[in-house]
Amino acid sequence: MIAEVIVDVLSSEVDKVFDYKIPSSCLNLTPGYRVLVPFGNRKIEGYVMSLKQNTDCPEEKLKSIISILDDKPLIIPEMIELIKFMKEKLYLRIIDGIRLIVPSQVRNKVNFKVERNILLKDDKYKDYLAKLSKRNKNIPLMCHFLKEVGKCKYNILVKKFGSANVSQLLKDGIVIEEKTRVNRLEHTDKISQSINLTKIQKNAVEDILNSKDKPIVLFGVTGSGKTEVYMHVIEKVLNQGKGALMLVPEISLTPQMVRLFNNRFGKDVAVLHSALSIGEKHDEWLRIFNDEAKIVVGARSGIFAPIKNIGVIIIDEEHDGSYISESNPRFFTHDIARFRARYNHCPLVLGSATPSIETFYKTQTKEYNLTEMPTRVNEKPMPKIEIVDMCNEFKNGNNTILSTTLLDKIDREIKNKNQIILFLNRRGFSSYLMCRECSYIPKCTECDANLVYHKDEGVLKCHFCGKKFKVLTKCPNCGSDSIKLGATGTQQIVELISKHFENVEIFRLDNDSIKNKNSYNEILNNFGKTKPAILVGTQMVTKGHDFPNVSLVGIIDADISLFNYSYKANETTFQLITQVSGRAGRSDITGEVVLQTYVPRNPVYLTSANYDYNKFYEKEINLRETTKFPPFAKIVRILLTSEDDNLAKETTHKLIINLKDFRIKYKEKFFFLEAMKSPVNKIKNKHRYQIVLRFANEVEDEVLNEIYTLLDKMKNNKLSIFVEINPSSLS
Repeated sequence: MIAEVIVDVLSSEVDKVFDYKIPSSCLNLTPGYRVLVPFGNRKIEGYVMSLKQNTDCPEEKLKSIISILDDKPLIIPEMIELIKFMKEKLYLRIIDGIRLIVPSQVRNKVNFKVERNILLKDDKYKDYLAKLSKRNKNIPLMCHFLKEVGKCKYNILVKKFGSANVSQLLKDGIVIEEKTRVNRLEHTDKISQSINLTKIQKNAVEDILNSKDKPIVLFGVTGSGKTEVYMHVIEKVLNQGKGALMLVPEISLTPQMVRLFNNRFGKDVAVLHSALSIGEKHDEWLRIFNDEAKIVVGARSGIFAPIKNIGVIIIDEEHDGSYISESNPRFFTHDIARFRARYNHCPLVLGSATPSIETFYKTQTKEYNLTEMPTRVNEKPMPKIEIVDMCNEFKNGNNTILSTTLLDKIDREIKNKNQIILFLNRRGFSSYLMCRECSYIPKCTECDANLVYHKDEGVLKCHFCGKKFKVLTKCPNCGSDSIKLGATGTQQIVELISKHFENVEIFRLDNDSIKNKNSYNEILNNFGKTKPAILVGTQMVTKGHDFPNVSLVGIIDADISLFNYSYKANETTFQLITQVSGRAGRSDITGEVVLQTYVPRNPVYLTSANYDYNKFYEKEINLRETTKFPPFAKIVRILLTSEDDNLAKETTHKLIINLKDFRIKYKEKFFFLEAMKSPVNKIKNKHRYQIVLRFANEVEDEVLNEIYTLLDKMKNNKLSIFVEINPSSLS
């Protein structure tokens, strides 16, 4: 028999299977095993992808596998098929797929955490003590202590009686040591029970369980009880002897969800996200792999958990951009989830109060099923959103980032001993320009896209075509020199709020304030216990939190996301406003929202203020269809990176010449093709160039196959090429 092996080397040039003879010592070998093989003049680890009877490799060149490295295959059959899918559809190297599925903590064999316990061997200690010198009082005390407690942790015993005495008793055989493997993450027994569902929630549960043939979108307003629906579905799945995958968009949300799930399901829950320590990741992965945990709660990487016989996959806040991996390996979580749902013939649930345009479009074309939860569980109305025109604030002499309306409402809620959340969308490295007099935003003359200010180059640039423009000093529309530049930071808001409200405790939640993995929970717990209090934060505050005493939400500068260069700018802005607004008025307190903007009549804000997703969707889907953007087209970004600038540039040039032939071939089905420097020109000393294509959905397979074939010919160990489909960012 012959084994097809992928060697564990991160190089495109060797990212293919190599044939190896299976020796008699490895006859139990099956696909998925990790093996040690000779490769060149080295011995290297590899993974068996398949077995076959014959090989085209000459007998004299065919080498044998040296040994099997594990007791059982690390890659389950489902994951072998997933690796093939990622190679074919996402242009991921096979070894990248393997490393996503078998994490480094497992590949590098991190040691288990061991708990050492000491206990008396038998009652012979009495004879032993009788012969012992009367000077040593600790040893008799230790023996009597162990007789009383049964056994004791080694480190506690050492602390009480001294390491020399413990060692002496071990050496003399009076006590014995028990070593027990323990998990670094604690998992408690379940402590809560299911709660009764509303009629709407019960219908959602039934709809989900009956949707095995296609994904189902759970479209529920914030506070409608989607999490309880998820947990009821998982209970049903567990009763069938199956497992469940529950994904949340960001690490920051995971601890809350884990706490809820631990309370309900106890030790059946495992956790996977990047904030875990190396040892914790190792332990949790093996708990899943060994069927010790049936439920996986995690962020994006949790989609690769080695859980078998999956009964449901749930992606909460499915619209969130963090489900797209923007660094190597690049993938979209939804693509992986759809594959795994098909493989296991199980429901895939995409939950959101603001589904992505592409996702909701699929419910309208019947590619996805839809179930709706249009009201909050407590039947409280959504908070009223008041739009404040910051141009008027500026004209009235208020040059600060806080409107008088917002300040007055903060003052009122503080006097009422309530809590306030102030949200600032600070995502991204670039800024837009805007006239504070007439709200003019400079746009590209070729693309009609908002221009982005690049401080290093001192220019305005279009991120779609690469065209550059001079930075404005005067508004070409009204002649004013009141040009607004850049984005405000959360720290600046905290300083300003502190001056207005000196005796109120203010908490800040952003990447800078998260110092370690416990910081996030500490900040939120302290905020939750403090009244009155103000929480200032970025997107971390927009979703997943349930603070019953939050009565007011202030959106400081909604325009930051609206005037982003992405074709998803309108969608992202609507989603952020809806999500953060849902943090207010979740209990008995009536909620309010103040939305500050320089363009108050923008349709996105008008539909947001009414929580009218359907009206927003109608406008946005018409715009996408007219402009030929997703879901009516595919955008492909080819990113080339190399430490050799000339190599990256020349390869990009060769690629664009070949791709122009494709454009001619597909004619009116090809909408856009351009090569440019990446907006972030250099990362980690690697020069970056990109080619952006946009073409009709109906030619997707043909175009992608031709692109991938072309890229295979360009492989070079000094150059990396990545492909992203419908990227959320072009930076």
